[in-house]
Formats: sequence, structure tokens, C-alpha cells
Amino acid sequence: MARVFWFRRDLRLQDNVALNAAIDGAIADGDKKVCGLYAVNLKKFEALSGARQWSLHASLDSLGASMDRKLVIQHGEVPNSVSQTALAAGAKFVHATRAFDPDGIADQNAVGLELKKHDIFLQLDDSYYAVAPGTVRKPDGTPYRVYTPFFNNWFKAGWSAPVKLHKGFEWFEPIQCQGKPVPTKEAPFPIKAGEAYALRTWERFKQRALFNYDELRNRADLSGTSHLSHALAFGEIHPRTLLAELSDSDGHNVYRKEIAWREFYADVLLHNPDTTNEYYEPRFKSMRYDSGKTAEKKFEAWKTGNTGFPMVDAGMRQLLTTGWVHNRVRMIVASFLVKDLHLEWQLGAQWFEENLTDFDPASNAHGWQWTAGCGTDASPYYRIFNPIMQGYKFDPDGNFVRKFVPELAHIEGKDVHEPWLWVDGLANGYPAPIVDHSIEREESLKRLEEIKVKN
Repeated sequence: MARVFWFRRDLRLQDNVALNAAIDGAIADGDKKVCGLYAVNLKKFEALSGARQWSLHASLDSLGASMDRKLVIQHGEVPNSVSQTALAAGAKFVHATRAFDPDGIADQNAVGLELKKHDIFLQLDDSYYAVAPGTVRKPDGTPYRVYTPFFNNWFKAGWSAPVKLHKGFEWFEPIQCQGKPVPTKEAPFPIKAGEAYALRTWERFKQRALFNYDELRNRADLSGTSHLSHALAFGEIHPRTLLAELSDSDGHNVYRKEIAWREFYADVLLHNPDTTNEYYEPRFKSMRYDSGKTAEKKFEAWKTGNTGFPMVDAGMRQLLTTGWVHNRVRMIVASFLVKDLHLEWQLGAQWFEENLTDFDPASNAHGWQWTAGCGTDASPYYRIFNPIMQGYKFDPDGNFVRKFVPELAHIEGKDVHEPWLWVDGLANGYPAPIVDHSIEREESLKRLEEIKVKN
């Protein structure tokens, strides 16, 4: 009989273990037919930013093209969409990749219960990760709270080789496709997405910067990163595909560790499902954070890239104009929001969620908490990024700043990182710094001492 494959955050055909399970089942049943389904809740889609709407639209368009336009897209409540499609297909099995984040788990539980009403089984296989969250544990069975020991044991656990799409089946459409969700908001930049684009991006990165990744990855002014975070977030490429081609060299080893950070955060979120919004270290909830009109004004300056700190502003404008931010710069802007402006990390995480095309719930929440000092960092909070020195170090010629902050294009070289020192530095309307970093750094440490006394 036919099988249904429910696409989720795995919008690809190659290296898709759960899809192959559906194909194998259909062949074993003798029907050889597989319905590829994507279910979209239009209310949730409408709530996304324009960039995220168009990202999903582009990814689905690419997936549909790779399936000879036989991808079935259904609108409505996801459990109903999946069950109605399975009933139309006469399927007794729906296959999907297992999710480990709170929303993903909730969705698959709801779908499983709805299918059970119709005597249909939801079969979950594999994960979005090389090593499934929950696999790597301490000898006593508890989860790791620190990255380095997690990485060592994650590496020892290992992962399977990538798999090719199985043959001998045919796509079919048992129910009318309702079409890709139509974006209702504009995207500020063109979106490129899909499995083929992800694989091309990977090939280019291998030729361009993988060998020197350990040296180049922190330079905001250079193209030293893979730019695969969007593809990984949408599952247009599986981390197994990347890991399989890495060898034992400095650049390759550091890139492997970056992939492991993504898997570590997924593991942390699995064991602490409330930490998408709540503090991983609860004591930081009692810290003094600023609020009111002045705080709101500073937050608006941060969001729009008008804080008067060039490296921070370049990063925030990069977010708004490209839907992506260099990883080092993400840490710089996050530290500035929490430790210079004294605002809670959730405000920044929400802004990133709204605007990042590579949004990943675990990486976003715990990347923010790590920088805010309330997460899994082994030496928390005392790490306070100096936004000026970070600019000198990771944008030494000022090219990154000039690219995204045109008001400073007239300042040559590294001098762009302190434009207020020059007579004409602020002549084109760029603002003066909204805070004094040295003062706010001391204030942050003072607030930390306060919660130490409380606890």
C-alpha cells in the first residue's frame, strides 16, 4: 500500500533516512507509491516575518521542483492535514523525521494521536542531527551541561554515513495540492534556498575557506564561514553530509566542532524544554534589568543599528538587509544588548527569531543565553565584549562596518571603529554612542554581585 512522508525540517531528498524508510515500506507493500506532504498552518505562517515567509516559500519551491512538482502542500491544522492526506492515500503508515525541540515534539505527538483515531501509525526515524539529542550522556546517565566534554563524547559516539535516495518508487498525489503558502509580507532581500543550492554552497565553501576555517571564521570582513546555517535550519542538507567529508586538519576540526555546538544546544534544549524563553540558570531571572521609555528607546536603537557603536550597528543592519549575521558578530550584538543596555536576552532572541532566515530554536535560545552569561558557558557572565575592541580585532580594516553603515564610508581603515574621534566622523548623520561601554561594564558586574548576595 502507499506510504505518506511528512516533510518537516528536512526539506531534501538525499541523506534522508526517514524518507527512505517510507520508500522501503511502499516497495515492501507492493504499491511503490509515496506521497510527499508538507503541512502548513497559515496562521503561524502569517505571523512570520517577510524574510522567514519567503525563506520557507523558496525552500518548498525547490523541494517541489526536485519532486517533479508532486509535492502535496496542505493548509490548515497540521494534524488534520496529515490525517486527511493519509486517508486519501489509503495509507496505514505516515513517516517523518523525529523532532527533539518542544514545538516539534508537540506537533508529532498531536499528529500521532490524530492518526491513531484512524488506525494509522506515525513512524518516526532519525533526527535533524548527526547524533540524536539525548544520546550523549555522562557516565551517570545525566546530560552534559558544558560543551567540551559533550563534544568529546559526541565525537566518540560517531554517526552513520550519508545515504542516497532509494529508487524503485513513484511520487503520487492522492489529494489536491493547495499550493505553497503565499507570503503576505515583503522580504528586504532575495532568498536563495533548496537542497541543490545548499550542496553548491557546500562545494564552494570547501574550495574557498574550509581549509583555513580555524583562522578565518571569526573575521566579519571575510567570507570565511560556510553560509549553510539556513540550509541546516530547513534541513536542506543533513550534517552527516558535511561531517562525512571532513578530515583531520585544523580547519576541518574546528568546523566539526561548530557543527557539534548546534548538536549540543539541541541536546540542552531537549533536557530543558522551557529554556527557549526561560533562564537556563534561574538565578539570572532576579537580576536588575532596565525597562521603561529610556530602555525601549535604546532597544529600538539596537534593533535598527543606531547605537553609535559601528560593529554593533553593522551587525544589526546585516540582519535586516540579509537575514543573516556572522556568528562572531551575533555574540558582539548580544553582549551589547544584555551587558551594555541591561536588557533581557529574550528581547534579542525574539528579534532574531523574527528576522533570521536560519532561525533554529535551540541554537538561537542557547546562543543568546551563552553570551548573556545565563546559559551553558563554563565561565559565565564575566565575559563582556568590548564592542570597539571587537571591531578592531575582527574587522581590522573596517570593511565590514563600511559595507553596512554607509554613513561611515568616508572614514578609511580601522579608524571607522571610533568615528567620534574624528572631526568629520559623525558628519553624515551617524549617531554618537548611546552609552559609555566602560561605565556599563562596571554596572553589569555590579548587578551580578547583587544576585550573588540574593542567592
